[in-house]
Amino acid sequence: MRSRFSAFYLGGYGQYLLDTWAPEHRGGLTALDLNQRETDWQRLEIIEKSQQGDYGMVEFKAYFLDTDGQQDCHHERSKFERRQGCWLYCIAL
Repeated sequence: MRSRFSAFYLGGYGQYLLDTWAPEHRGGLTALDLNQRETDWQRLEIIEKSQQGDYGMVEFKAYFLDTDGQQDCHHERSKFERRQGCWLYCIAL
């Protein structure tokens, strides 16, 4: 989760984001789409995490600045799966 947030924060890491996203949940996004840094991400707060074998969940808050420069928050519980030794983002729960 932290590495994916960093990739969104920095921008230009679309291929990494695509490679760490389960193919069946990408919704047609491309590396070029994900390269764009459209949101001014500020920080990440991990609230809860759990793992059972090859399945994991991360609840987090990702803070960003909205178009008016005010801080806002994206709150999500995400499902991850380990496939061939790599963790992949699947869906928001």
